[in-house]
Amino acid sequence: MPSGHVSASVDGTVIAASDTYELVEGNIYFPPAALKPEYFSTTDLHTHCGWKGDASYYTIKVGDKELTNAAWYYPDPMEKAKHLKDYVAFYKSKVNISTA
Repeated sequence: MPSGHVSASVDGTVIAASDTYELVEGNIYFPPAALKPEYFSTTDLHTHCGWKGDASYYTIKVGDKELTNAAWYYPDPMEKAKHLKDYVAFYKSKVNISTA
């Protein structure tokens, strides 16, 4: 597990921050406790990854901005991805990810 401060923000508002994370396929996965839950709501979208399993999605709302299906997580990952259970990744085109 990599370490170092990471944060996710929308228009300058930090929606997730952590000193630990997982890095998979170029995406930073934040531990569930890193999220500020007031900005997140679950959606009905689900997709499948051949080695991680079925992903679920969050819509992020910051002020008047709503980013539909901007983050994903694996609530019940497959064996090789068990370390990603409930960790959250963000679409870089929708959310600013910073590392320090």
